Amino acid sequence: MVKIHLFVAFAFLAMAQVFASPVAPGLNGTLGLGKCTHKLQRRSWQTLSNTEKKAYIDAELCLMWHLPAKSGLTAAVSRFDDLIKAHQNQSSLVHGDGWFLPFHRLMMHAHERLLRQECGYTGAQPYWDEEADAGRFSRSEIFDAEFGFGGDGTGRGGCVETGPFANYTLHTGPGYSNTEHCLIRKINDSISEGTGAGPVDECLAMETFAEMWPCLENVPHSSGHTAVGGEMQNPISSPGGRSFPVKNLGMHFSQDYADESRSDPLFYLHHTWLDRVWWRWQQRDPRARLRDIAGYTTQARPASGWVTATLDDELNMFGIIPNARIRDVMDSGSDLLCVEYV
Repeated sequence: MVKIHLFVAFAFLAMAQVFASPVAPGLNGTLGLGKCTHKLQRRSWQTLSNTEKKAYIDAELCLMWHLPAKSGLTAAVSRFDDLIKAHQNQSSLVHGDGWFLPFHRLMMHAHERLLRQECGYTGAQPYWDEEADAGRFSRSEIFDAEFGFGGDGTGRGGCVETGPFANYTLHTGPGYSNTEHCLIRKINDSISEGTGAGPVDECLAMETFAEMWPCLENVPHSSGHTAVGGEMQNPISSPGGRSFPVKNLGMHFSQDYADESRSDPLFYLHHTWLDRVWWRWQQRDPRARLRDIAGYTTQARPASGWVTATLDDELNMFGIIPNARIRDVMDSGSDLLCVEYV
């Protein structure tokens, strides 16, 4: 259950929203508008102090418990739900195609932005360094009950019973359904090996975006979701899934394996880590790779035929934050995103 002192803090935060500026393009690391003058530094969860971890968790609880939904999307109750529904409603458009990495980069920005503008969080969106925990997810400090996200699902049906998100009622999933249920996890250490340095390096070695994004989506992405299990593994329809070999693991993963729900708050740390891998790939040849986009705009072939992704494609945020074009999110240090990884 949420501790009493959180309610006091969030009461003041809620009042502060009356005087908050509206969400607008160009929000940079200093919460100003316009040019990026000070990049937010996104760090791994493992490097944060307990005070920093608590601040992040408290802000997430603010989105989940204390701010009502604004999107008007079906079954959205809280601001946290707004983000979940924006993802669920277009899952077949933002997985298994060229929009996968740009869309999720914008989603991480949206989450970071809500935490900072609406819940008083002053830090950056952290990432989970899954390479460091590969093969041993169950022993990761990220599942700490006091300064983490709670542990594995030990309750009936795999419900999480420890940590800040125990007893939280989810309104979305599994898949495209809207069923009230608890937060579920089923951690698998063996599958978590797919997030290790070997699979990641294999993707980083790809020369083009057309080669890199399927590698990253299929193995580190899917294995991370599936290794946490439960909400992170809840399937969403994935027609035409592909399969790629992982040389150093001697196995194949299919995109059908883990098209995910976004109901577990760990989603944001997992996808911010994936965004950092993409960022690392881009940094190896920024002149070419900050403009390199490929793939289609849908997961399955439309009746009218495939459409190739371009830098001018618009990514839909359902009014949570303004929509953005792919070209606007290609550079993490852009005026819109204004972040860097450390």
